[in-house]
Amino acid sequence: MGLCAPLDAAALDDMAGESERLALDPRDAIFHQGDPARHVFTLTEGMARLTRVLPDGRQAVIGFRFAGDILGFTPETEHAFGAEMLTRGNVCRLDRRRLEQLFRRYPAMERRFLDLCLRELAQSQDHILALGRFSAEERVAAFLVSLAEAQERRGHVGPVFELPATRADMGEFLGLTLETVSRAISAFRKRGWIRLHGHSGIELVDRVSLIHLGSGEGADAA
Repeated sequence: MGLCAPLDAAALDDMAGESERLALDPRDAIFHQGDPARHVFTLTEGMARLTRVLPDGRQAVIGFRFAGDILGFTPETEHAFGAEMLTRGNVCRLDRRRLEQLFRRYPAMERRFLDLCLRELAQSQDHILALGRFSAEERVAAFLVSLAEAQERRGHVGPVFELPATRADMGEFLGLTLETVSRAISAFRKRGWIRLHGHSGIELVDRVSLIHLGSGEGADAA
């Protein structure tokens, strides 16, 4: 699933000995924008959001990360964005220089890291396309499907997925207002495509319709 997936037991012990495990609560910062980029983080449990403070002081949500994802690896000396937990979870913190040494020691780990970076690049390209060409409902549908797929890749079983991001967070990420996101969610509920469970649970009842709409093949009904 994550960076350590291809490692054997001995290599995993080596990795564990080099890293520090941190337990975090919702809204706890993993790192801040502008912090020295001395460490790399692996999200081992929970969901996090990436944020960037704009020159005028506004904060923008620029991404979401799940268990198994890597955060904070950059060629720069400072982090260009911040990361904070949306749920209770755990991260492993590893000194960047030690990670580079582990790459030399375990080539399979370096290849896995490259695979994860390429996946993130592909997701970023899809997101740019959605922002530029998709309607509001198409963007929200694509986001909900990607959320479910991300959790399924990490072993989630069952019809109800966790959606800890607020509608304001979703709107910032998708380039929409909170009201527009709320209208799209309400429209999907009325069509019987989704069902909400409690404070942060969502069930994709008609995933086929959401996939069709989120692929850019459907028209915005709003």
